[in-house]
Amino acid sequence: MKENNMPNHVLSALREQKKMGLKGGIYHKTQIDMTYNSNHIEGSRLTHEQTRYIFETNTIGLDDGGLVNVNDIIETVNHFRCIDLIIDKAEEMLTEEMVKQIHGILKTCTSDSRKDWFAVGDYKRLPNEVGGEPTCEPELVHDSMVRLLKAYNAKEIHTLEEILDFHVRFEKIHPFQDGNGRVGRLLMFKECLHSNIVPFIITDELKMFYYQGLRQWGHIDGYLTDTCLTAQDQYKAALDYFRIKY
Repeated sequence: MKENNMPNHVLSALREQKKMGLKGGIYHKTQIDMTYNSNHIEGSRLTHEQTRYIFETNTIGLDDGGLVNVNDIIETVNHFRCIDLIIDKAEEMLTEEMVKQIHGILKTCTSDSRKDWFAVGDYKRLPNEVGGEPTCEPELVHDSMVRLLKAYNAKEIHTLEEILDFHVRFEKIHPFQDGNGRVGRLLMFKECLHSNIVPFIITDELKMFYYQGLRQWGHIDGYLTDTCLTAQDQYKAALDYFRIKY
């Protein structure tokens, strides 16, 4: 990990290109690749090309006559906004308000948002499972998140292993009714930027290794670490291509 006072070239490039509206750079690639992969992991049927088309033109092509789930389109657009938020707030400390804000943006105007029992931008009201395993009970989520964030924020700058540990604990709490994986991966990306660590995108090809790493954390921590380092190498290759220091 770099010293905190060293230039954060990756964050600077993302912010500059976001402000410019530059196409074909690292910001553009990050938006499309992260949105496509994170949504696809959770079941979106949009292709990478359709995701790119939505980002670039705010339209979608359906040349094959196939059907597209409206939620997939809405959550794609919303995920673009979430990435903008974590870039803007990369240097800020994680708070409950920020975590809820990301979830609120992700789920705005989806079919879930029209369900009385689904809390958009707030913690779950009904028990849920992840991978067949029980998660934190709804009435205990707030206290669990307060403890998690307090322990994590005891340090300003974190190592990759500490960021991954936070991610695992967040996913075990599973604070929201749905969208926990995407919110958690957005938070990981943000926290890497915050600590001047090269961020990474968990691709659909790495999904099963990622899930296994989550399950084995605390027993075989290296499995998740190695998966994320593989993803980080892929992001570094993109940075090298765009000639961005890290």
